[in-house]
Amino acid sequence: MAKTERAVLAGGCFWGMQDLIRRLPGVMATRVGYTGGDVPNATYRNHGTHAEGIEITFDPEKISYRQILEVFFQIHDPTTVNRQGNDIGLSYRSAIYYVDEAQKAVALDTIADVDASGLWPGRVVTEVEPVGDFWQAEEEHQDYLVKHPNGYTCHFPRPGWVLPKRAAE
Repeated sequence: MAKTERAVLAGGCFWGMQDLIRRLPGVMATRVGYTGGDVPNATYRNHGTHAEGIEITFDPEKISYRQILEVFFQIHDPTTVNRQGNDIGLSYRSAIYYVDEAQKAVALDTIADVDASGLWPGRVVTEVEPVGDFWQAEEEHQDYLVKHPNGYTCHFPRPGWVLPKRAAE
């Protein structure tokens, strides 16, 4: 049985994030929900200070946490505070919720590399916090863009957006 790891990210509306990340080779499962906030048993109508997030189960032999983060930083704008596209508010912030110190170190290194790359016009404002409760969103939000192929999204791959290789790699 393959070893699995968990990643929890927030980058605006969870529909588009899930649709793009679930397609990556090595990603075994995704689910959308609410995380990083103050309301127990969060729901779409009552999620307090939680962000719309995505929980990713992945095989680290097929895709690294760093590779997931590189896609994360490509498909959303990490330089806007509490905003992605037309979505404005705390729910739509950019955040990485690390499960251990190794993930925290990778997240901070990746942010430094994104800032140094000049690929975005501003500085990264992505929060880096320890993972907390993840409240699964209602069924109608799971795999939303599979169920509604022409549904709303503000996430997309940016051709040519590739971080330079680090000297240690």
